Amino acid sequence: MRRRENEFRNKFFLLVIFISLFPLSTLARPFVLVLSKEDLEDDTSSSSSSTIDDQDLSSTEWDEFGESDNKTEDELDPGSWRPIFEPNLSSSSSSSSSITTSNNNTNPEESRYYSGIRKMIHSVSSGDTGLMDEAASEIEASAMEGYAHAQSALGFLYGSGQLKEKNVAKAFLYHHFASEGGNVQSKMAIAYTYFRQSMHEKAVKLYAELAEVAVSSFLISRDPVIEPVRIHSGTEENKEGLRKSRGEDDDDFQITEYQAQKGNAGAMYKIGIFYYFGLRGVRRDHTKALLWFLKAVEKGEPRSMELLGEIYARGAGVERNFTKAFEWLTLASKQQHFSAYNGMGYLYVKGYGVEKKNYTKAKEYFEKAAENEEAGGHYNLGVLYLKGIGVKKDVRTACKYFITAANAGQPKAFFQLAKMFHTGIGLKKNLGMATAIYKLVAERGPWSSLSRWALESYLKGEVGKAFILYSRMAELGYEIAQSNAAWILDKYGERSMCMGESGFCTDTERHQRAHSLWWHASEQGNEHASLLIGDAYYYGRGTERDYDRAAEAYLHARSQSNAQAMFNLGYMHEHGEGVPFDLHLAKRYYDQALENEPAAKLPVTLALMSLWLRTNYADSFWID
Repeated sequence: MRRRENEFRNKFFLLVIFISLFPLSTLARPFVLVLSKEDLEDDTSSSSSSTIDDQDLSSTEWDEFGESDNKTEDELDPGSWRPIFEPNLSSSSSSSSSITTSNNNTNPEESRYYSGIRKMIHSVSSGDTGLMDEAASEIEASAMEGYAHAQSALGFLYGSGQLKEKNVAKAFLYHHFASEGGNVQSKMAIAYTYFRQSMHEKAVKLYAELAEVAVSSFLISRDPVIEPVRIHSGTEENKEGLRKSRGEDDDDFQITEYQAQKGNAGAMYKIGIFYYFGLRGVRRDHTKALLWFLKAVEKGEPRSMELLGEIYARGAGVERNFTKAFEWLTLASKQQHFSAYNGMGYLYVKGYGVEKKNYTKAKEYFEKAAENEEAGGHYNLGVLYLKGIGVKKDVRTACKYFITAANAGQPKAFFQLAKMFHTGIGLKKNLGMATAIYKLVAERGPWSSLSRWALESYLKGEVGKAFILYSRMAELGYEIAQSNAAWILDKYGERSMCMGESGFCTDTERHQRAHSLWWHASEQGNEHASLLIGDAYYYGRGTERDYDRAAEAYLHARSQSNAQAMFNLGYMHEHGEGVPFDLHLAKRYYDQALENEPAAKLPVTLALMSLWLRTNYADSFWID
C-alpha cells in the first residue's frame, strides 16, 4: 500500500464521477472532474499526528452500517407520501390507503394533510376534478394551521399551477415555511431554486445537510447506485429499460424465483440481492433477503455469507448481532470475497463482535480490500487518514483515497469530496463544485422513492399518477423526472391528467408546462430537452416564436454533440434566421452533423446541394 500511496504524488488526477450528475443515458452527459496536484491543498494543521477521539467515531461519516442513528425512511423523510404508496412498510399512523382518513390519527392536521394527498392522487387516477378541488382545499386548510408538510404540498401546487394560479414567489414562501418546520423535500426544492440561480453560498449549505441525511440512509459501503429510470429515449418509449424495471411482475424475475424455489443456490442468492438492494424494480425487503441468503448458504453459495454479515451488523430484517456478523464476514473472507474485509475492519474500529478495538487490524483489513480493487477499502482508508484513526492524520492522503473510491462508484466518497470542496480542506475551496456534488449525493436520499412509485404507476398504465409524482420530483431538481414529466405531457396529452388552474389543463397550459419542464432539464445537460426547447422557439409551440432563443437552445444541444442541433444551426445560418447569414458556417454545421450521425447522410446531402446552388447560382431567379 505504501507504493500505491507514493504513486499519487506529483501527478494529475482524473475523477470521472460514476454517479453522473446527469443520469447516464444517450440524452445526458457524464460529469468529468480533472484534478491536478495544485488542487490538493496542503493543510499542515490537518496533518498532525494526533488521533481522533472515540466520541468522533460515532459520526455518520464513519458508520458504514448506519449504526449511529439507524433511522427509518419515515424518520429521515417526514411527511413523505410513503404511507399512501407503501402503507404496509410505513410506520406512520396515517398508513391507511383508503381515501377516508384513518381514525387512528391523533393529529387532526396530519389527518387532513394525508386525506388531501390521497384525494389528489386518486383524482389524477380517476379524472375526478371535484376530488382534486377537495384535495387542494384540505391541503390548504392544513397549511394555514401551520402544518409543515401541508405547506410543502401547497408550495408544490402553487409552483406547478395545479388548481392554483402559478406563483413562484408563493411556492418559495410555502417551501421556506415547510423547510423550517422540518419538511426535507421542501428543503430540496429551495436548494434547487438557489442552485439554478448559481447562489452557491445558500445552495451549498442546504445540499450539505440533505447529502448528510442521504448518506445516513445508504445501506453499506458498496451500496449500488440505482438511477431513476428514464421512461423515454428521446422520442420513443424506453421499452428495454421499462422491461427491466417491472420488479416481481418481470418474466426474468419470475423465472429466477422459480429456479430458487426449486433449490438453485445461485438463483437464491440473486433473488436475495434483488430484495436486499431493491434492484430491477423490486422493493427492498430485508426480511425476504435474509431468508433467501440463509437458504443459499445451506446450498453452499458462499457469496451470501458476506451479505448475511452485513445484515446482522445492521440489524436489517433481523435483531442486530455483531458476533454473528463477524462470524459470517470471516467465513466470506475465507472464500475470497474481499469486500467482507471492509465489514471486519469496521467491527475492529468500533470494537463490536470482537474482543476489543484494534485500529491496526482494521487498517490491515481495509488494505486487503483496497488491494483487491474494492472501492469500500479505499474509502475506509480515506476515513482513517482523514480522522487520524490509528494512523497519522493526513488530509491529502485521505483525499486521494476518496478520489479512487469515487472513481469506482463509492457514493460516500462523493460526500467527502464535496465537503473538501466546501471547506477548502484537502481540496481548494470551490462552492460551485461542492454544491454540484452534494446535489448528486442528496438526490440518492429516501425522497428518491418518488421515482419508484412514479415508475410503478407508469408501468401499470396509471399515467396521471405517474405524471404528478414525476412533477413533484421535478420540483426537487431531478433532471430525469423533469424529462419524464415533460415527455408524458407531450406523449399522452389529455391522458396525462394534467391539472391546470381550474380543472384539466388546456392545450396552452400543457404546452407551457412541458416547455418549462424541458427547459429545466436542458439546463441540467439533457440534450434532447435543449433540442425540443429550440424547436418550441423556432416553431412557436407553447411560446412566442423567437429565432434568437431557438439558436441559443440549439447551440446548447450542439455543445453536447447533438447531430440534429448541428443540422438545425446549419439551416438557420443558411437562411439567416436568429443567427448571421453565413453559408460557410452553415456547411461546417452540416458536415459536423454528418460526422456525428452517419444516418443523417440523406438530409445532409440535400442540404449541401442547396448550399452549392446558393453559392454558385446566387443571382439566379429560381434561387430564393
